[in-house]
Amino acid sequence: MPKAIEGDLVEPTTENTNLLHGSTSKLDPGPLSLLSSLTKKDKTLQKNTYKTYEVFWDSPEADSETTELQRKQKSTDMTNTFYNLVTDFYEYGWGESFHFARRCKGETLAQSLTRHEEYLFASANIKKGMKVLDVGCGVGGPARTCVRFTGAYVVGLNNNDYQIEKARRYAKQKGQENYSQFVKGDFLHMPFEDNSFDAVYAIEATCHSPDLISVYKEMFRVLKPGGTFAIYEWCTTEKYDEKNKEMIEIIKEIEYGNSLPKLYPASYSVDCVKKCGFEIQVSEDLAPTSVSGDSDWYQDLFQKRVCFSSIGGFVRSKFGSSVMSFFLKFFSFLRLVPSSATNVDKFLKVGGIGCAKGGKADIFTPMFIIVAKKPLA
Repeated sequence: MPKAIEGDLVEPTTENTNLLHGSTSKLDPGPLSLLSSLTKKDKTLQKNTYKTYEVFWDSPEADSETTELQRKQKSTDMTNTFYNLVTDFYEYGWGESFHFARRCKGETLAQSLTRHEEYLFASANIKKGMKVLDVGCGVGGPARTCVRFTGAYVVGLNNNDYQIEKARRYAKQKGQENYSQFVKGDFLHMPFEDNSFDAVYAIEATCHSPDLISVYKEMFRVLKPGGTFAIYEWCTTEKYDEKNKEMIEIIKEIEYGNSLPKLYPASYSVDCVKKCGFEIQVSEDLAPTSVSGDSDWYQDLFQKRVCFSSIGGFVRSKFGSSVMSFFLKFFSFLRLVPSSATNVDKFLKVGGIGCAKGGKADIFTPMFIIVAKKPLA
């Protein structure tokens, strides 16, 4: 039986995660993969998992410092619960790499995501023969790119059982099972010895940490002296005004729709990296477009143009998103998918709209790059 936190609330243990998802981690991506996966979920557990996530946000004093502190204290459970709900949605609309990228003229989304990953790997000077850690690896999309692009051996760290299962399966499908491994673990308490890796990186993952310095310290600990640390961090920019109500609301939407205990300023992220003992080499916001024809990173969130070349491109459009929401409601009415699937769809849209508004207002970036070295002594 599922282990409850209280009442119908569900703790995201390995047992509960396996009961919730069943065999759905073995499904291949396809036009009907989201609906197919949702029909096979444990409907009661799915509903209660959604209810559990909302508990972190539905307090009448959701804006208070007390509630924020509670989210930080329970950030691991909150984010694990979040990914138990959204992983299938992410893969369906975005693919196997759960992050953003600027789009160069003529690029597909998949091409831009791969380029964005390869830029980080090149910045970290990752090479063949290195042992590299991917912190918060998702279903392993960037890790597989790293193996292909650099020839390094990549260890992916993730605290979500469902995503770990998928990452291992995809690695085997791609013939990379001997070039990578995926480890279940908390990035605040990494299950690795000191000085274990030649390089460590994180792509839009450390933003889930309750405080940045804790996860950066762990990355410093497991990195060999002289090794490179490279991240894309979600941050507020210098234009964010903490007293501006409209801006505050945008940031709250981003935090709620993406399971973030708190978004921090880019300058604070850099300071935390320095405090851990790293020597900063690069710190820059990659969000601004500088080349004519480039598209902003948020253009694929609810784009006006309808794309029929792929199911992901279709559901990312405003029209396609509305169609998908209709079918989720319809299948929920028929009790073929969990009723909470429509709620998950709604809060993901809140987060997506918040990201787009934050990007357009230039108060939020999901791609603040920091590259740093661990001193030799």
